[in-house]
Amino acid sequence: MTSQELPRQLHLNAFLMNTGHHEASWRLPESDPHAHVDLAHHVRLARIAERGTFDSLFLADGPQLWNSVGQRPSGALEPLTLLTALATATEHIGLIATASTSYNSPYNLARRFASLDIVSGGRAGWNIVTTAGREAARNFGLDEEPAHAERYARAAEFVEVSRKLWDSWEDDAVVADKEAGVWGDERRIHPPRHRGTYFGVEGALNVPRGPQGHPLLVQAGSSEDGKAFAARYAEAVFTAQQTLADAQAFYADLKSRTAAAGRDPGHVKVLPGIVPVLGSTEAEAREAERVLEEHIVHRHAVERLESLLQLAPGTLELDAPLPAGLPTEDAVEGAKSRYTLVVGLARRERLTVRQLIGRLGGGRGHFTLAGTPEQVADTIETWFTRGAADGFNIMPAVLPSGLDAFVDHVVPILRARGLFRTEYGPRRTLRERYGLPRPANQYTAALV
Repeated sequence: MTSQELPRQLHLNAFLMNTGHHEASWRLPESDPHAHVDLAHHVRLARIAERGTFDSLFLADGPQLWNSVGQRPSGALEPLTLLTALATATEHIGLIATASTSYNSPYNLARRFASLDIVSGGRAGWNIVTTAGREAARNFGLDEEPAHAERYARAAEFVEVSRKLWDSWEDDAVVADKEAGVWGDERRIHPPRHRGTYFGVEGALNVPRGPQGHPLLVQAGSSEDGKAFAARYAEAVFTAQQTLADAQAFYADLKSRTAAAGRDPGHVKVLPGIVPVLGSTEAEAREAERVLEEHIVHRHAVERLESLLQLAPGTLELDAPLPAGLPTEDAVEGAKSRYTLVVGLARRERLTVRQLIGRLGGGRGHFTLAGTPEQVADTIETWFTRGAADGFNIMPAVLPSGLDAFVDHVVPILRARGLFRTEYGPRRTLRERYGLPRPANQYTAALV
């Protein structure tokens, strides 16, 4: 059987977030409130995910202080720095960092990702975000965040420049001929000399081309602009849907857009987020979920929800539904797709604000499932086999116990069903694990 004939298998990514994705996870007796800045904690999580033969792990990030420091552990280690440390503590698992195109420059960011790719032996991935929010904008001298469409236009040029920089060294640019006294071939170095709307970048990158050529490109926006961007550039897409039907619609739409953009739809992997809360029985899982919800501080949750919905403080009432007359998606310049998901969930299920907060507490709009390992595996299999996902972004409500439980109890079921690998095998780079080709160097191709 050739590699092309191998049965389709899941891709699993571990989305790591300090003590877990549930906002109250830090209040549990087992949790360490200082885990978000503890390297040993992150090493432990990475090794658990690697024990489960996950394709990759992922760190979210933003250039601002997240949340109220009164609500949950806030602040985080810079992800590329942390992932470089994790590269030395792991051997196989991919390492995906979030980095903003709105508040970085292509040269420095392309260099950092190329460096991580080299240090890790070809395991680097970039989650490309455009960064919504006035708070981040004001950290960079702006009074307001740039408009949604402008952020994506800047992101497109940012990626194009980054590709030029990653290709600015051909693979065989280093000659290392000691006898002739020639270290490198100047003809194989290609300065981008880019002049565009947002960036001017003249010189070649000051680090050679990495093992993957380019890091894996990941994208997480599900707005119209986000989907258009993903169809053009993304190789994996992190997304949030609450129902199988919505996930199927998103999957079909994105694959169609990718084909229309002239790309192979198989070269973009759709990975919805899932927040598993596991128990040996469904009742035990429901009880674990109830305990977490009891630890939510509603004052903080209401403030955050009002901010997402662009409402004045004090607008929402805990035991009332969302008010009528909310802004339309077109009027939202922030996280459009998350805004639409949250409002749609509240309206569809007729939730009060208190109920909505409980539903969002575990995954901020990602699909939360409390049940047995078999029930979670059944759901994963259903979404995977019915055109809703190529894999999943696993988001444990509590860490490290939730990741341990998933690896020990759900992964074996997926393996027994032939849906997931039992070992990493010969594929070494993150691209190889995702079944993606290594990009040809655009300058080398031009010389042929």
